[in-house]
Amino acid sequence: MALRELSSLEKYLGLKKPNKYSTQGDKKIPVLQNNNGPPLVGMVTIACHLVKEAKRPNLLGDCAESRAVVQQWLEYRVSKLDGCTKEDIKTILKDLNLYLQDKVYMAGNQFTLADTFMYYGIHPLIVDLAIQDKEQYVNVTRWFDHIQHYPGIRHHLPPVVVPRNRLYTSKHH
Repeated sequence: MALRELSSLEKYLGLKKPNKYSTQGDKKIPVLQNNNGPPLVGMVTIACHLVKEAKRPNLLGDCAESRAVVQQWLEYRVSKLDGCTKEDIKTILKDLNLYLQDKVYMAGNQFTLADTFMYYGIHPLIVDLAIQDKEQYVNVTRWFDHIQHYPGIRHHLPPVVVPRNRLYTSKHH
């Protein structure tokens, strides 16, 4: 999955020459075979490199604080979201729902690499949610739907239907 995400990121960034990737270890950690030096290892490292290669530093944040928030969400994606158990999903969605309560994007008011990679990471969770669950996590669902319609992001992933109007008005269905 990580290799497809990196390929989609390359397309979104408009990088013309596709990179050569491989994986290492049981967890299939992505490795970029770099012509200019040693291979780059890890999804976050490679993604940040691609953003710099595309000369799109704004995707890493526009100030020190937003750069730190972007890095925080990239780390969260790799450490918490990737490989989470079914038991972890509700906690993750609840925490994200609370965090996104007053935000349009993961790092505040601008689209960043954090939005891209959190979208890719959370897509399998959102696909499996029932409509009632999507409504329970209304902020996550709103953010997710906004990101999936962002130009050039969805590439390899199918769209997820998100209801525009609440179908259930209480927690007792």
